[in-house]
Parts: sequence; C-alpha cells; structure tokens
Amino acid sequence: MTAAPTVNGQVIGQAHYATRAVLEGLLAADGTTFHESVALNATADNGGSIDRHRLVERMTSTLKTDTLTVEAVLAGLITQGLLEEQPGDAARLAQTAAGDALHRRHRAGIAEITTRLYADLPAEDLATAARVLTEVTARANAVLAEG
Repeated sequence: MTAAPTVNGQVIGQAHYATRAVLEGLLAADGTTFHESVALNATADNGGSIDRHRLVERMTSTLKTDTLTVEAVLAGLITQGLLEEQPGDAARLAQTAAGDALHRRHRAGIAEITTRLYADLPAEDLATAARVLTEVTARANAVLAEG
C-alpha cells in the first residue's frame, strides 16, 4: 500500500502542469495560447470590457510575467479581432463578437474538463485544497514582494 503524497511544490506543480496541458490541448484547437485565454477570460469576467492597465496588472501578477509579454499578447488579440480598443477610450479594451464567441466556446470546453477532473472528489476535500492552495499562493506572493 502506497502512502498518500505529502502536499509540496512538486505535487502542486505536477497537478498544475497536467491540468494546464489538458487546457492547452483545448485552446490549441482554436489556435489560442494560454496567455490569450487568460486575457479573454479576464475581460469577460469584467463584463466584456476592462481598463487596459488593470488587465496588464492582473496578468503580470497572476502569470508572473512581464508587462512587455502581456502587451504583446494584447496586441495580438487586437490584431486577430478578438479584442478592440474602445472608440474614444484607447485605455479600455473590449471583447469583440468573435472574442466573445471564442471565450464562450473555451468556457464550455473548460466546464467539460473540470467535470471530468473533479466530478467524484468530495466537496470537503476540494474546499480544503482550495484553502491550502490559496494560502500557499499568498505566502509565495509575499516572498516575491519582499524581493
């Protein structure tokens, strides 16, 4: 009988990379990158439009990447016609109809994946895991902020 693994960075990382690989398979079918998906998701979560600076901050802090990378992603989404600058307010980005349709398709696919991965896990285990991982994330962000 094998003992259950202790939660550590390696176990968390393996779960992250395995689920991300599943997600990236879904995204690749539409030619979308993970970073593009994050930008579309954040915009949709904000009602379909978002302040560009706020989106950049959200993506750099969440993805632990730099501003230039995020700006390149946003420029690509604008070029693809998935996001657009609001007329008269270039600091605000909005999803286009094509961007919204792509986001909805991804959300439906993600819902199916989530069901497959989490369906039979006890709710209390999922709640505990969420609390623990949220705390680990907060602590890691605090270490990063210390520099």
